[in-house]
Amino acid sequence: MKKVVVPILLIMLISVMVGCGSSVEGKTETDKLTTNPYKETAFLMGTVVTVKIYDEDKQAVLKPVFERINSLAEQIATEETDSEIDKVNQKAGLQSVKVTEDVYQLIKAGLAHSTSASGSFDITIGPLTSLWHIGFDDARKPEQSEIDEVLPLIDYAKVELDEKEQTVFLQEKGMKLDLGAIAKGFIADQVVEVLKEHNVTTAIVDLGGNIYVLGNNPSGEPWTVGIQDPFSARGEVIGKLPETNKSIVTSGIYERYLEVDGVKYHHLLNPVDGYPFQNKIAGVSIISDKSIDGDALSTTVFSKGLEDGMKYLEKMEGVEAIFVSTDKKVYVTSGLEEFTLTNKAFQMGEQ
Repeated sequence: MKKVVVPILLIMLISVMVGCGSSVEGKTETDKLTTNPYKETAFLMGTVVTVKIYDEDKQAVLKPVFERINSLAEQIATEETDSEIDKVNQKAGLQSVKVTEDVYQLIKAGLAHSTSASGSFDITIGPLTSLWHIGFDDARKPEQSEIDEVLPLIDYAKVELDEKEQTVFLQEKGMKLDLGAIAKGFIADQVVEVLKEHNVTTAIVDLGGNIYVLGNNPSGEPWTVGIQDPFSARGEVIGKLPETNKSIVTSGIYERYLEVDGVKYHHLLNPVDGYPFQNKIAGVSIISDKSIDGDALSTTVFSKGLEDGMKYLEKMEGVEAIFVSTDKKVYVTSGLEEFTLTNKAFQMGEQ
């Protein structure tokens, strides 16, 4: 049986409470909030998924939320032999596969991010991630010959989409889609849509490190988001920042890794050389409107390194980031003025 490793949640939420079980004054009758949220937790997609709703009388919304999560997870999961992504991979080099609207839009978004990153982020990295399989019992360091064999199969430009027929075709046999770098972000965004459709105004969505804070906390103030120390156990933070209606996605080299002969190989693989990215980044948190963007960008900046990753994000509107370097320095993009460093073991780096 394959072992699934739950990635360390690199973000924790510190909510400002107003008094257990009370409603917040100043809200309309249809907009009352509680400090004792309706909550559901499940183990899905290899991680712990938690959704909290703070609107009174909205407990029933948890049902359609988790129905949506389960439906999407079944369609996307590459470890499931009957998932739509697996069917696309099985037909690589043979024929196109008709997929659902959800899967089509996810792949389309993945290709857009692959193009933007010029291939340093690539959704066809599946042959390489399958080789290493970091996070599972059969994880191993592949032979160089094995890596050399699969690298030519990694090329997002060889994915054909037919918008009219809603089909996907991988041009070469052996190609594999791996949407793990953006799947949780896509699902988190879909959860937020379900919440809004049911008139939920205040909630926290946590998909194993993909956080979305909807509305303000029950006191009427922005949520305080703590950024996890990537070198320590869960719950140790380096700093905090206030956020509302934002996605916060964190990736780090200590989330999942394989240790061979005293060397640690993390799960963020370079599609160019086939090995984990080697640079000064220990962890990066992306703050954005959409979680799928945060997912893709958190991987993309690892591929670019600290300096180029900062420059890459500075060109984007509505996206901010916090970088933690391997020498415990913290760098933030220019628009993130409200981040407060609270851990004395770290220091702000010069930009």
